[in-house]
Amino acid sequence: MTSSAEHAMPAPLPLLDDFLAWSLAGSTPAADQARGNCANGVRYAWLDDGVLLLEPAPAHEPGDVRRVLVSAGVHGDETAPIELLSRIVADIAHGRAALACRVLVVLGNLDAMREGCRYRDDDLNRLFSGRHRQLPESHEAPRAVVLEEAALRFFAEASDAPGARWHIDMHTAIRASAFERFALLPHTGKPVSRAMFEWLGDARISAVLLHTTKGNTYSHFTAQACGADACTLELGKVRPFGQNDLTRFAGADLGVRALLAGTRVEERSDATLPRVFTVIDQLTKQSDAFELLVAPDVPNFTPYPQGTVLARDGAYSYTVRHDEERLVFPNATVKPGLRAGLLVIDTTADTLSKLV
Repeated sequence: MTSSAEHAMPAPLPLLDDFLAWSLAGSTPAADQARGNCANGVRYAWLDDGVLLLEPAPAHEPGDVRRVLVSAGVHGDETAPIELLSRIVADIAHGRAALACRVLVVLGNLDAMREGCRYRDDDLNRLFSGRHRQLPESHEAPRAVVLEEAALRFFAEASDAPGARWHIDMHTAIRASAFERFALLPHTGKPVSRAMFEWLGDARISAVLLHTTKGNTYSHFTAQACGADACTLELGKVRPFGQNDLTRFAGADLGVRALLAGTRVEERSDATLPRVFTVIDQLTKQSDAFELLVAPDVPNFTPYPQGTVLARDGAYSYTVRHDEERLVFPNATVKPGLRAGLLVIDTTADTLSKLV
């Protein structure tokens, strides 16, 4: 039984009041402050640097409570979602936001956040599903291990019921986009979830990109290894800490809060489902001779007609084959062997007709 005193207990300072500042400082709580209770009987537990567990007041059997992993900062310079997530933690701790599920809060690449860069040695969001073992000397490799293990432990006792496991990984984009807010869903071989699409509509996500092959991103890992309904959100432009207009991220903020509260976003109850694009190919940088034949600042989802040559690399070239293909994440500066862009086509009608 949770006492009324526990319900009124203020959030410990500064762990929950400003989880971002606490984490950036590299602080470690004293043993008697690493876990406890805050408003509304919510229980908290500091598990590792940038990793925090929040649980609602005990009212259900463990398997009956949805588990939601919410992450931000896998790229250290994508600061707005990090600030949003830290604010949500504080609001839950003080009773300003409801919690009806177990939530694992993850701030990803803390060292990159401290240095204001995307990553130190290697893109953390390409090191999951065990790829970190190929780069054991990378500064990011140990962090990938920590985040994988935290996710596996968190979902280990979760229910196998549909919709019981979620992962929302929040990012911002390097460049502008024809769709300012869009989502990427990992390839699992399973039917696409209507609940996920409805939530994305509530969160004001206007487009969804469907992967067709397995990857090494955080959301691919949790989908494959943990059975989570997972997505990567691209929510706007990269800006330094303190320079974000967080009102531009209100849709994602409301969406995450509603998911954690077990409700829908009331003002978006009639939200239309996002447009859908499916990956049909990618540009791969094979050598330093790689040329991306588009403007350096071309927006994501820019359409190109059939016959357009988009890239060259020695004897390799890529020419648009469909009537129209859109280019997403063009980046000629990646290391050889990595993706330099994705090609997608509109599959909205077909995908939405098959949601389950």
